[in-house]
Amino acid sequence: MQRRTGYERYRQPPPRPRRRRRRRRSAWGKVLAALLVVALAVGLVAWYGNVKRDRLLRETLQAYPIAYRELIQQYAGEQGLEPCYIAAIIMSESSFRADATSGVNAQGLMQIMPETGEWIAGKFGDTYTEGCLYDPATNIRYGCWYMGFLMNRYNGDMTCSSVAYHSGQGDVDRWLKDPAYSPDGRTLAVIPGENANTYIERVLNFYDKYKEIYGVNLTEHADGR
Repeated sequence: MQRRTGYERYRQPPPRPRRRRRRRRSAWGKVLAALLVVALAVGLVAWYGNVKRDRLLRETLQAYPIAYRELIQQYAGEQGLEPCYIAAIIMSESSFRADATSGVNAQGLMQIMPETGEWIAGKFGDTYTEGCLYDPATNIRYGCWYMGFLMNRYNGDMTCSSVAYHSGQGDVDRWLKDPAYSPDGRTLAVIPGENANTYIERVLNFYDKYKEIYGVNLTEHADGR
């Protein structure tokens, strides 16, 4: 057998163990690259999810806005009412427009009639002045008092109280005496009239939404985000 020179031995392919080590390094490189791709994909999905959630939240807050939060919390709390319920009433009545005036001259955020406002002012010992119902603090204060009055009158029933706020106590009292509308004389199983039905559906829908978005006491999303 012919002996190989040192040069020939040097030119021979590297031993097999070295090839295995190189193959292992190459395999690990591919694994790391794949993990990097997966991590980037997960990060992009999470980023997109956060962007989508933020957009949906902004759209929700725009669809169900809140204003005069502190006034609502204060005066609703004084009457033992849920602030989110008062927010639902305001949204249904005026969409939070302090200068709103209806076709029958209901005024301000909670759309209080001037004669009702004058009657409520007397309960507080205030001097009623023309235009005072356009002041947000006065309007919410009087509106919360009146809603508290109705809730006490109708044993805390939100439907009866809301309909009475919209249609008047006389209509609700009459309907409660009619078994066709109220089998128990305390709650309304049927609400006559399209306007009253539409109103109570709006109020209860807004009530559920405001409670879900802002919490019962309107303490969530306090920064408007």
